Amino acid sequence: MDGQLSAIVQDLQAVEQRLRQLHDWLPRDAWSQPPSPGRWSPAECVAHLNLTSRAMLPLLGDGLHKAIRNPIGPPARYRRDLVGWLIWKLIAPSNRLRTRTIQAFVPSGDESPDTVMAEFSRLQSEIVDCVRAADGLPIDHVTLRPPIDERVKCNLYAALTLIPRHQLRHALQAERAASVPVQEPSPLAV
Repeated sequence: MDGQLSAIVQDLQAVEQRLRQLHDWLPRDAWSQPPSPGRWSPAECVAHLNLTSRAMLPLLGDGLHKAIRNPIGPPARYRRDLVGWLIWKLIAPSNRLRTRTIQAFVPSGDESPDTVMAEFSRLQSEIVDCVRAADGLPIDHVTLRPPIDERVKCNLYAALTLIPRHQLRHALQAERAASVPVQEPSPLAV
């Protein structure tokens, strides 16, 4: 598999491992406890990631189908488009910029920790499958509209790089909500 795509898979796996460790360490009742009113609990952080993954997977599938039909061969190096690069910079875990989550991605908080984590693992596996399926395809020549705002467009490669970055941001949020000492993210994610 292409090195850039392998890096995405590694980042996805690192986020899953990080959340799995938090799940194994944190008492179940603490999973549902927000650190303060108006803030998300660790379980809600993961449930939010599940909502966004469910919304992204059909878009990724459509983008992959478009890339398969695209007569352009794969580039020597994948590149994010300008919008994808800008979003990638804005959602860096090191960027303390806080944004409001659109209502469709606000978690209900009524799922058990085990259910939330099982769903996260299942969805993560599907996303990893999409990244692997992108190997050898011109994914930086396919545009899609992420579900955050239909006015925004970015290429499929950018979208694939945004997923683990967004996930790491919320994994760190879950760790802070659980009062776990936050480890520094990998250099790829920063």
